[in-house]
Amino acid sequence: MNWITNFVRPKIKGFWGSRETPENLWRKCPGCGEMVFHRDLEAAQNVCPACDHHLRLTPKERLTALFDGPWEELPAPEVQADPLRFRDERRYGDRLKDARSKTGQQDAIVSAKGMMGAVPVLIAVQNFAFMGGSLGMAAGEMFIASARAAIAEHRPFIFISASGGARMQEGILSLMQLPRTTIAVEEMREAGIPYIVVLADPTTGGVLAAYAMLGDIHLAEPGALIGFSGRRVIEQTIREKLPEGFQRAEFQKDHGMVDIVVHRHKLKETLARLVRLLMVPVETARGARLAQAASAVVLSPRQDGA
Repeated sequence: MNWITNFVRPKIKGFWGSRETPENLWRKCPGCGEMVFHRDLEAAQNVCPACDHHLRLTPKERLTALFDGPWEELPAPEVQADPLRFRDERRYGDRLKDARSKTGQQDAIVSAKGMMGAVPVLIAVQNFAFMGGSLGMAAGEMFIASARAAIAEHRPFIFISASGGARMQEGILSLMQLPRTTIAVEEMREAGIPYIVVLADPTTGGVLAAYAMLGDIHLAEPGALIGFSGRRVIEQTIREKLPEGFQRAEFQKDHGMVDIVVHRHKLKETLARLVRLLMVPVETARGARLAQAASAVVLSPRQDGA
């Protein structure tokens, strides 16, 4: 080190000023490999303009694209952070802290309520960036709280899934969320609340085997990976080569697992139309029950002895 390094160079840098260039101005499309300018990608809702590949979205981006305006986020239920004191290469608690710092979320599911197509709805989004969107106690509680809020406020429930399955760091406590969330879906069904699932890339494992396949209607984004086990595991098990496009949204639609494959640019329009159609019989039945209750009150004998 000398006086040029210690004195002259800092003076020159200070004279010209610092110029910071963001590192994320361009993003590489996983589908075609093209470099896309970040503003063009944001304007297209993370859909590649070259090959139409649907890149992943954050919950905030999802909610902004679907709601008509401002929305109210539901508070995350409090659960024990590391019930099993799990540790592999790192402590589970440290992994949670990193995921929360990276995403700004408490856990994998974010729920919010607002208006969509002038209809009050509740939307829950599973974030794959939070530990692979894995289902644990916190995510299970969030799903159940969202379902019960939809029932209490008489709102259609839209769930957007993106998950690798159950969270291994919580063991059996994670697997217990499968029947618990299934019961929450049944409660919505008994209350007559429409439950629509949008299968985003990827939706796999225990999440697919539970609430992600229990909707009244199942939509999927183009090219989304949808399946319980991975392609390689299946091929090794059955010792056969699987067809091209196996477990993709279009394949699943052709084989009856998905009702509609919807482009992201038409997703809000499609969901708004579906909730309007589904809420008509619900409101009609609700009105009939209210009218029946009112007539029962009017026609019931007076209790004052007259």
